[in-house]
Amino acid sequence: MTLPLRNSLLGLYAFTTATLLVAPSVVAAPIPIDRVIAVVNHGVLTEQELARRVVQVQQQLSQQKVAAPSRAKLERQILERMITERALLDLAEGTNLKVSAEALDRTLTRMATENRLSLPEFRKALEQEGQDWSSFREQIRNEITIARLREREVDNKVSVTDAEIALQLTQLGDKASAQTKDEYELAHILITVPEAASPEINEKRRLRAEEALTKLRSGDDFAQVSALYSDAQNALEGGKLGWRSTAQLPNLFADALPPLKPGDTSTLLRSSNGFHILKLLGQRGANTAYIVHQTQAAHILIKTNELVSDSEAQHRLTNLRERLIHGARFADLARLNSDDLSASRGGELGWLNPGDTVPEFERAMDALAPNEISQPILSPFGWHLIQVLTRRDQDLSEERRRIEARRMIRARKAEEAFDEWVRQTRDRAYIEVRLEDR
Repeated sequence: MTLPLRNSLLGLYAFTTATLLVAPSVVAAPIPIDRVIAVVNHGVLTEQELARRVVQVQQQLSQQKVAAPSRAKLERQILERMITERALLDLAEGTNLKVSAEALDRTLTRMATENRLSLPEFRKALEQEGQDWSSFREQIRNEITIARLREREVDNKVSVTDAEIALQLTQLGDKASAQTKDEYELAHILITVPEAASPEINEKRRLRAEEALTKLRSGDDFAQVSALYSDAQNALEGGKLGWRSTAQLPNLFADALPPLKPGDTSTLLRSSNGFHILKLLGQRGANTAYIVHQTQAAHILIKTNELVSDSEAQHRLTNLRERLIHGARFADLARLNSDDLSASRGGELGWLNPGDTVPEFERAMDALAPNEISQPILSPFGWHLIQVLTRRDQDLSEERRRIEARRMIRARKAEEAFDEWVRQTRDRAYIEVRLEDR
Protein backbone atom coordinates (compact mmCIF):
# COMPACT_ATOMS: atom_id res chain seq x y z
CA MET A 1 0.00 0.00 0.00
CA THR A 2 1.34 3.44 -0.93
CA LEU A 3 1.96 5.62 2.13
CA PRO A 4 1.94 9.39 2.38
CA LEU A 5 5.37 10.91 2.67
CA ARG A 6 5.00 11.84 6.36
CA ASN A 7 3.94 8.33 7.36
CA SER A 8 6.78 6.84 5.33
CA LEU A 9 9.32 8.95 7.19
CA LEU A 10 7.80 8.07 10.57
CA GLY A 11 7.94 4.40 9.68
CA LEU A 12 11.57 4.72 8.66
CA TYR A 13 12.37 6.52 11.95
CA ALA A 14 10.67 3.77 13.99
CA PHE A 15 12.61 1.11 12.11
CA THR A 16 15.92 2.89 12.72
CA THR A 17 15.20 3.32 16.45
CA ALA A 18 14.29 -0.33 16.84
CA THR A 19 17.48 -1.34 15.09
CA LEU A 20 19.60 0.70 17.49
CA LEU A 21 17.88 -0.76 20.55
CA VAL A 22 17.86 -4.39 19.49
CA ALA A 23 21.20 -4.36 17.64
CA PRO A 24 20.68 -7.61 15.71
CA SER A 25 23.70 -9.52 14.51
CA VAL A 26 22.45 -9.48 10.89
CA VAL A 27 21.18 -6.22 9.37
CA ALA A 28 18.39 -6.74 6.85
CA ALA A 29 18.72 -5.15 3.42
CA PRO A 30 16.90 -1.79 3.23
CA ILE A 31 13.48 -1.89 1.64
CA PRO A 32 12.85 0.94 -0.85
CA ILE A 33 9.89 3.08 0.14
CA ASP A 34 7.55 4.19 -2.64
CA ARG A 35 6.85 7.89 -2.52
CA VAL A 36 3.90 10.03 -3.57
CA ILE A 37 5.00 12.46 -6.28
CA ALA A 38 1.58 13.88 -7.24
CA VAL A 39 -1.94 14.03 -5.86
CA VAL A 40 -4.77 14.09 -8.42
CA ASN A 41 -8.23 14.55 -6.92
CA HIS A 42 -8.49 11.76 -4.31
CA GLY A 43 -5.77 9.56 -5.77
CA VAL A 44 -1.99 9.59 -5.94
CA LEU A 45 0.79 8.92 -8.42
CA THR A 46 3.90 7.28 -7.01
CA GLU A 47 7.59 7.32 -7.77
CA GLN A 48 7.61 3.67 -8.81
CA GLU A 49 4.73 4.24 -11.26
CA LEU A 50 6.66 7.11 -12.82
CA ALA A 51 9.86 5.03 -12.97
CA ARG A 52 8.05 2.26 -14.89
CA ARG A 53 6.65 4.75 -17.40
CA VAL A 54 10.04 6.38 -17.85
CA VAL A 55 11.61 3.01 -18.70
CA GLN A 56 8.83 2.30 -21.23
CA VAL A 57 9.27 5.67 -22.92
CA GLN A 58 13.06 5.33 -23.00
CA GLN A 59 12.68 1.96 -24.73
CA GLN A 60 10.19 3.46 -27.16
CA LEU A 61 12.46 6.40 -28.02
CA SER A 62 15.41 4.03 -28.42
CA GLN A 63 13.45 1.88 -30.89
CA GLN A 64 12.59 5.04 -32.84
CA LYS A 65 16.27 6.07 -32.75
CA VAL A 66 15.33 9.33 -30.99
CA ALA A 67 17.73 10.70 -28.40
CA ALA A 68 15.95 10.86 -25.05
CA PRO A 69 15.93 14.10 -23.03
CA SER A 70 17.65 14.17 -19.66
CA ARG A 71 16.10 11.96 -16.97
CA ALA A 72 14.77 14.97 -15.04
CA LYS A 73 13.11 16.56 -18.08
CA LEU A 74 11.68 13.24 -19.24
CA GLU A 75 10.23 12.60 -15.78
CA ARG A 76 8.54 16.02 -15.79
CA GLN A 77 7.08 15.44 -19.26
CA ILE A 78 5.77 11.97 -18.43
CA LEU A 79 4.39 13.07 -15.07
CA GLU A 80 2.35 15.81 -16.79
CA ARG A 81 0.91 13.15 -19.08
CA MET A 82 0.15 10.83 -16.17
CA ILE A 83 -1.66 13.64 -14.32
CA THR A 84 -3.86 14.30 -17.35
CA GLU A 85 -4.59 10.58 -17.72
CA ARG A 86 -5.50 10.29 -14.03
CA ALA A 87 -7.89 13.25 -14.25
CA LEU A 88 -9.62 11.64 -17.24
CA LEU A 89 -9.76 8.20 -15.58
CA ASP A 90 -11.27 9.75 -12.44
CA LEU A 91 -14.00 11.24 -14.63
CA ALA A 92 -14.62 7.85 -16.23
CA GLU A 93 -14.82 6.15 -12.85
CA GLY A 94 -17.16 8.81 -11.52
CA THR A 95 -19.54 8.19 -14.42
CA ASN A 96 -19.30 4.38 -14.10
CA LEU A 97 -17.48 3.85 -17.40
CA LYS A 98 -15.60 0.55 -17.16
CA VAL A 99 -13.74 -1.79 -19.52
CA SER A 100 -14.52 -5.46 -18.94
CA ALA A 101 -11.82 -8.15 -18.76
CA GLU A 102 -13.28 -9.69 -21.93
CA ALA A 103 -12.99 -6.43 -23.89
CA LEU A 104 -9.43 -5.96 -22.64
CA ASP A 105 -8.46 -9.49 -23.65
CA ARG A 106 -9.91 -8.95 -27.13
CA THR A 107 -7.78 -5.83 -27.56
CA LEU A 108 -4.63 -7.58 -26.34
CA THR A 109 -5.31 -10.53 -28.64
CA ARG A 110 -5.71 -8.15 -31.58
CA MET A 111 -2.43 -6.43 -30.67
CA ALA A 112 -0.71 -9.82 -30.55
CA THR A 113 -2.18 -10.81 -33.92
CA GLU A 114 -0.98 -7.55 -35.49
CA ASN A 115 2.52 -8.53 -34.34
CA ARG A 116 2.01 -12.05 -35.75
CA LEU A 117 2.13 -13.59 -32.30
CA SER A 118 -0.20 -15.57 -30.10
CA LEU A 119 -1.24 -13.89 -26.85
CA PRO A 120 1.20 -15.99 -24.72
CA GLU A 121 4.00 -15.21 -27.19
CA PHE A 122 3.11 -11.52 -27.08
CA ARG A 123 3.26 -11.55 -23.28
CA LYS A 124 6.62 -13.36 -23.31
CA ALA A 125 8.06 -10.84 -25.80
CA LEU A 126 7.01 -7.91 -23.62
CA GLU A 127 8.41 -9.49 -20.48
CA GLN A 128 11.71 -10.14 -22.28
CA GLU A 129 11.84 -6.39 -22.95
CA GLY A 130 11.49 -5.81 -19.21
CA GLN A 131 7.80 -4.85 -19.13
CA ASP A 132 5.55 -6.12 -16.35
CA TRP A 133 2.52 -7.83 -17.89
CA SER A 134 0.06 -6.70 -15.21
CA SER A 135 1.19 -3.08 -15.57
CA PHE A 136 0.97 -3.33 -19.36
CA ARG A 137 -2.59 -4.72 -19.18
CA GLU A 138 -3.62 -1.89 -16.87
CA GLN A 139 -2.08 0.68 -19.18
CA ILE A 140 -4.00 -0.69 -22.18
CA ARG A 141 -7.19 -0.76 -20.08
CA ASN A 142 -6.65 2.93 -19.28
CA GLU A 143 -6.12 3.77 -22.95
CA ILE A 144 -9.35 1.99 -23.91
CA THR A 145 -11.21 3.75 -21.10
CA ILE A 146 -10.02 7.18 -22.24
CA ALA A 147 -10.89 6.38 -25.87
CA ARG A 148 -14.44 5.40 -24.84
CA LEU A 149 -14.70 8.47 -22.63
CA ARG A 150 -13.70 10.66 -25.55
CA GLU A 151 -16.26 8.95 -27.78
CA ARG A 152 -19.02 9.52 -25.23
CA GLU A 153 -18.14 13.01 -24.05
CA VAL A 154 -16.82 14.54 -27.28
CA ASP A 155 -17.13 12.59 -30.54
CA ASN A 156 -20.80 11.65 -30.15
CA LYS A 157 -21.70 15.29 -29.49
CA VAL A 158 -20.07 16.65 -32.64
CA SER A 159 -22.54 17.45 -35.42
CA VAL A 160 -21.99 18.63 -38.98
CA THR A 161 -24.67 20.67 -40.76
CA ASP A 162 -25.47 20.72 -44.47
CA ALA A 163 -24.50 24.39 -44.46
CA GLU A 164 -21.02 23.53 -43.15
CA ILE A 165 -20.63 20.90 -45.86
CA ALA A 166 -21.74 23.35 -48.55
CA LEU A 167 -19.29 25.96 -47.28
CA GLN A 168 -16.48 23.40 -47.20
CA LEU A 169 -17.19 22.31 -50.77
CA THR A 170 -17.30 25.94 -51.90
CA GLN A 171 -13.94 26.66 -50.29
CA LEU A 172 -12.48 23.62 -52.06
CA GLY A 173 -14.23 24.49 -55.32
CA ASP A 174 -11.23 25.39 -57.44
CA LYS A 175 -9.26 22.34 -56.41
CA ALA A 176 -12.27 20.06 -56.65
CA SER A 177 -13.05 21.20 -60.19
CA ALA A 178 -9.45 20.37 -61.11
CA GLN A 179 -10.02 16.87 -59.62
CA THR A 180 -7.08 17.29 -57.23
CA LYS A 181 -6.46 18.35 -53.66
CA ASP A 182 -3.36 18.89 -51.58
CA GLU A 183 -2.53 16.66 -48.64
CA TYR A 184 0.09 17.45 -46.02
CA GLU A 185 2.10 15.20 -43.73
CA LEU A 186 2.53 17.09 -40.48
CA ALA A 187 4.08 16.92 -37.04
CA HIS A 188 2.84 19.11 -34.20
CA ILE A 189 3.99 20.51 -30.87
CA LEU A 190 1.48 21.95 -28.39
CA ILE A 191 2.32 24.06 -25.35
CA THR A 192 -0.93 24.31 -23.43
CA VAL A 193 -2.08 27.42 -21.57
CA PRO A 194 -4.66 26.92 -18.78
CA GLU A 195 -8.03 28.55 -19.21
CA ALA A 196 -8.13 32.04 -17.66
CA ALA A 197 -4.35 31.90 -17.09
CA SER A 198 -2.71 34.94 -15.53
CA PRO A 199 -0.46 37.12 -17.72
CA GLU A 200 2.55 35.72 -15.88
CA ILE A 201 1.61 32.09 -16.64
CA ASN A 202 0.74 32.97 -20.24
CA GLU A 203 4.15 34.61 -20.71
CA LYS A 204 5.93 31.64 -19.10
CA ARG A 205 4.22 29.24 -21.51
CA ARG A 206 4.99 31.50 -24.48
CA LEU A 207 8.67 31.55 -23.56
CA ARG A 208 8.65 27.75 -23.32
CA ALA A 209 7.14 27.57 -26.81
CA GLU A 210 9.70 30.08 -28.12
CA GLU A 211 12.48 27.96 -26.62
CA ALA A 212 11.16 24.87 -28.43
CA LEU A 213 10.93 26.78 -31.71
CA THR A 214 14.48 28.09 -31.30
CA LYS A 215 15.79 24.54 -30.80
CA LEU A 216 13.99 23.37 -33.94
CA ARG A 217 15.41 26.20 -36.02
CA SER A 218 18.85 25.40 -34.65
CA GLY A 219 18.53 21.92 -36.16
CA ASP A 220 17.37 19.85 -33.19
CA ASP A 221 15.37 16.73 -34.04
CA PHE A 222 11.61 17.42 -34.03
CA ALA A 223 10.75 14.14 -32.30
CA GLN A 224 13.18 14.90 -29.48
CA VAL A 225 11.88 18.46 -29.04
CA SER A 226 8.33 17.11 -29.06
CA ALA A 227 9.18 14.58 -26.34
CA LEU A 228 10.79 17.31 -24.27
CA TYR A 229 8.35 20.21 -24.69
CA SER A 230 4.99 19.18 -26.15
CA ASP A 231 1.85 18.70 -24.05
CA ALA A 232 0.01 16.91 -26.88
CA GLN A 233 -1.15 13.35 -26.30
CA ASN A 234 1.18 12.08 -29.05
CA ALA A 235 4.19 14.09 -27.84
CA LEU A 236 6.26 10.98 -27.11
CA GLU A 237 5.47 9.58 -30.56
CA GLY A 238 7.11 12.52 -32.30
CA GLY A 239 3.93 14.60 -32.52
CA LYS A 240 3.07 13.11 -35.92
CA LEU A 241 -0.40 13.90 -37.28
CA GLY A 242 -0.06 11.83 -40.47
CA TRP A 243 -1.41 12.88 -43.87
CA ARG A 244 -4.24 15.40 -43.77
CA SER A 245 -5.95 17.68 -46.24
CA THR A 246 -6.63 21.30 -45.34
CA ALA A 247 -10.26 20.33 -44.72
CA GLN A 248 -9.11 18.08 -41.89
CA LEU A 249 -7.10 20.81 -40.20
CA PRO A 250 -8.10 23.73 -37.98
CA ASN A 251 -8.16 26.98 -39.95
CA LEU A 252 -5.22 28.18 -37.86
CA PHE A 253 -3.09 25.31 -39.19
CA ALA A 254 -4.41 25.43 -42.76
CA ASP A 255 -3.63 29.16 -43.02
CA ALA A 256 -0.05 28.57 -41.84
CA LEU A 257 0.78 25.95 -44.50
CA PRO A 258 0.93 27.83 -47.86
CA PRO A 259 4.37 29.44 -47.30
CA LEU A 260 5.93 26.21 -45.98
CA LYS A 261 7.99 23.71 -47.98
CA PRO A 262 8.63 20.12 -46.84
CA GLY A 263 11.05 20.28 -43.94
CA ASP A 264 10.00 23.80 -42.89
CA THR A 265 8.71 24.73 -39.44
CA SER A 266 5.90 27.23 -38.88
CA THR A 267 6.04 30.33 -36.76
CA LEU A 268 4.50 30.18 -33.29
CA LEU A 269 0.71 29.80 -33.63
CA ARG A 270 -1.69 30.85 -30.84
CA SER A 271 -5.09 29.28 -30.23
CA SER A 272 -7.45 29.10 -27.27
CA ASN A 273 -5.63 25.91 -26.16
CA GLY A 274 -2.14 27.37 -26.18
CA PHE A 275 0.83 27.67 -28.52
CA HIS A 276 1.42 25.43 -31.54
CA ILE A 277 4.36 24.63 -33.81
CA LEU A 278 3.89 22.75 -37.09
CA LYS A 279 6.48 20.98 -39.19
CA LEU A 280 5.65 20.13 -42.80
CA LEU A 281 7.08 16.67 -43.45
CA GLY A 282 5.62 16.12 -46.92
CA GLN A 283 3.09 17.32 -49.48
CA ARG A 284 1.24 15.55 -52.28
CA GLY A 285 -1.74 15.82 -54.59
CA ALA A 286 -4.48 13.21 -54.39
CA ASN A 287 -6.84 12.25 -57.20
CA THR A 288 -10.42 12.70 -56.05
CA ALA A 289 -12.05 10.75 -58.87
CA TYR A 290 -13.83 7.84 -57.20
CA ILE A 291 -14.96 5.01 -59.47
CA VAL A 292 -16.87 2.33 -57.55
CA HIS A 293 -17.81 -1.16 -58.72
CA GLN A 294 -21.47 -1.40 -57.68
CA THR A 295 -23.75 -4.42 -57.52
CA GLN A 296 -27.54 -4.39 -57.82
CA ALA A 297 -28.82 -7.32 -55.78
CA ALA A 298 -31.86 -8.84 -54.11
CA HIS A 299 -32.16 -11.32 -51.27
CA ILE A 300 -34.51 -13.45 -49.24
CA LEU A 301 -33.76 -13.51 -45.49
CA ILE A 302 -34.93 -16.14 -43.01
CA LYS A 303 -34.15 -15.09 -39.41
CA THR A 304 -33.47 -17.71 -36.77
CA ASN A 305 -35.08 -17.60 -33.32
CA GLU A 306 -36.55 -19.89 -30.67
CA LEU A 307 -39.00 -21.28 -33.24
CA VAL A 308 -36.78 -21.36 -36.36
CA SER A 309 -33.46 -23.22 -36.07
CA ASP A 310 -30.45 -22.85 -38.36
CA SER A 311 -31.15 -26.17 -40.04
CA GLU A 312 -34.81 -25.29 -40.64
CA ALA A 313 -33.94 -21.87 -42.11
CA GLN A 314 -31.33 -23.43 -44.37
CA HIS A 315 -33.76 -26.14 -45.48
CA ARG A 316 -36.49 -23.60 -46.31
CA LEU A 317 -34.09 -21.55 -48.44
CA THR A 318 -32.84 -24.68 -50.24
CA ASN A 319 -36.44 -25.45 -51.25
CA LEU A 320 -37.00 -21.86 -52.36
CA ARG A 321 -33.84 -21.99 -54.46
CA GLU A 322 -35.13 -25.12 -56.22
CA ARG A 323 -38.33 -23.31 -57.08
CA LEU A 324 -36.39 -20.32 -58.43
CA ILE A 325 -34.23 -22.55 -60.63
CA HIS A 326 -37.41 -24.07 -62.05
CA GLY A 327 -38.86 -20.72 -63.06
CA ALA A 328 -40.40 -19.05 -59.99
CA ARG A 329 -39.92 -15.26 -59.81
CA PHE A 330 -37.47 -14.09 -57.15
CA ALA A 331 -39.54 -11.02 -56.30
CA ASP A 332 -42.69 -13.10 -55.70
CA LEU A 333 -40.95 -15.53 -53.32
CA ALA A 334 -39.19 -12.66 -51.50
CA ARG A 335 -42.52 -10.90 -50.83
CA LEU A 336 -44.01 -14.10 -49.40
CA ASN A 337 -41.04 -15.50 -47.46
CA SER A 338 -38.43 -12.87 -46.59
CA ASP A 339 -38.12 -11.55 -43.04
CA ASP A 340 -36.33 -8.41 -44.26
CA LEU A 341 -37.87 -4.96 -44.78
CA SER A 342 -36.89 -5.30 -48.44
CA ALA A 343 -39.60 -7.98 -48.85
CA SER A 344 -42.13 -5.36 -49.95
CA ARG A 345 -39.77 -4.43 -52.83
CA GLY A 346 -39.36 -8.04 -53.92
CA GLY A 347 -36.15 -8.33 -51.94
CA GLU A 348 -34.33 -5.65 -53.94
CA LEU A 349 -31.51 -3.90 -52.07
CA GLY A 350 -30.68 -1.32 -54.73
CA TRP A 351 -27.14 -0.45 -55.75
CA LEU A 352 -24.59 -1.65 -53.19
CA ASN A 353 -21.10 -0.23 -52.76
CA PRO A 354 -18.17 -2.23 -51.34
CA GLY A 355 -18.56 -2.32 -47.57
CA ASP A 356 -22.31 -1.65 -47.54
CA THR A 357 -23.10 -5.20 -46.38
CA VAL A 358 -21.56 -7.55 -43.82
CA PRO A 359 -18.47 -9.49 -45.06
CA GLU A 360 -20.23 -12.87 -45.28
CA PHE A 361 -22.95 -11.41 -47.52
CA GLU A 362 -20.51 -9.40 -49.65
CA ARG A 363 -18.20 -12.36 -50.29
CA ALA A 364 -21.09 -14.55 -51.46
CA MET A 365 -22.55 -11.73 -53.58
CA ASP A 366 -19.21 -10.93 -55.25
CA ALA A 367 -18.81 -14.58 -56.29
CA LEU A 368 -22.07 -14.58 -58.27
CA ALA A 369 -22.56 -13.84 -61.95
CA PRO A 370 -25.51 -11.63 -62.99
CA ASN A 371 -28.84 -13.47 -62.55
CA GLU A 372 -27.13 -16.26 -60.59
CA ILE A 373 -28.66 -17.32 -57.24
CA SER A 374 -26.48 -18.25 -54.29
CA GLN A 375 -26.70 -21.26 -52.04
CA PRO A 376 -28.10 -20.47 -48.55
CA ILE A 377 -25.61 -18.12 -46.85
CA LEU A 378 -25.31 -17.51 -43.10
CA SER A 379 -24.67 -13.98 -41.79
CA PRO A 380 -25.17 -12.35 -38.36
CA PHE A 381 -28.71 -11.47 -39.48
CA GLY A 382 -29.79 -14.98 -40.44
CA TRP A 383 -29.83 -17.11 -43.62
CA HIS A 384 -29.96 -15.55 -47.10
CA LEU A 385 -30.55 -16.40 -50.72
CA ILE A 386 -28.85 -13.76 -52.87
CA GLN A 387 -29.45 -12.90 -56.50
CA VAL A 388 -27.21 -10.52 -58.43
CA LEU A 389 -29.25 -8.52 -60.94
CA THR A 390 -26.50 -6.49 -62.63
CA ARG A 391 -23.25 -4.63 -62.01
CA ARG A 392 -21.76 -1.31 -63.05
CA ASP A 393 -18.83 1.04 -62.50
CA GLN A 394 -20.09 4.33 -61.12
CA ASP A 395 -18.28 7.63 -60.65
CA LEU A 396 -19.22 8.69 -57.12
CA SER A 397 -16.81 11.64 -56.98
CA GLU A 398 -19.48 14.20 -56.14
CA GLU A 399 -21.17 11.99 -53.53
CA ARG A 400 -17.81 11.00 -52.14
CA ARG A 401 -16.80 14.66 -51.91
CA ARG A 402 -19.81 15.31 -49.68
CA ILE A 403 -19.09 12.24 -47.56
CA GLU A 404 -15.42 13.18 -47.29
CA ALA A 405 -16.28 16.78 -46.47
CA ARG A 406 -18.60 15.65 -43.67
CA ARG A 407 -15.99 13.23 -42.31
CA MET A 408 -13.21 15.81 -42.43
CA ILE A 409 -15.26 18.53 -40.78
CA ARG A 410 -16.36 16.11 -38.09
CA ALA A 411 -12.79 14.93 -37.45
CA ARG A 412 -11.51 18.50 -37.26
CA LYS A 413 -14.26 19.64 -34.90
CA ALA A 414 -13.83 16.53 -32.73
CA GLU A 415 -10.07 17.10 -32.45
CA GLU A 416 -10.52 20.72 -31.44
CA ALA A 417 -13.32 19.83 -29.01
CA PHE A 418 -11.26 17.02 -27.48
CA ASP A 419 -8.24 19.25 -26.83
CA GLU A 420 -10.46 21.85 -25.17
CA TRP A 421 -12.32 19.20 -23.16
CA VAL A 422 -9.07 17.64 -21.90
CA ARG A 423 -7.82 21.03 -20.81
CA GLN A 424 -11.05 21.84 -18.98
CA THR A 425 -11.10 18.43 -17.29
CA ARG A 426 -7.57 18.93 -16.05
CA ASP A 427 -8.26 22.50 -14.93
CA ARG A 428 -11.19 21.26 -12.82
CA ALA A 429 -9.10 18.57 -11.10
CA TYR A 430 -7.28 19.08 -7.80
CA ILE A 431 -3.59 18.63 -8.57
CA GLU A 432 -0.63 18.80 -6.21
CA VAL A 433 2.81 18.01 -7.65
CA ARG A 434 5.53 16.83 -5.24
CA LEU A 435 8.20 15.81 -7.73
CA GLU A 436 10.50 18.62 -6.62
CA ASP A 437 10.30 17.44 -2.98
CA ARG A 438 12.75 14.61 -3.58
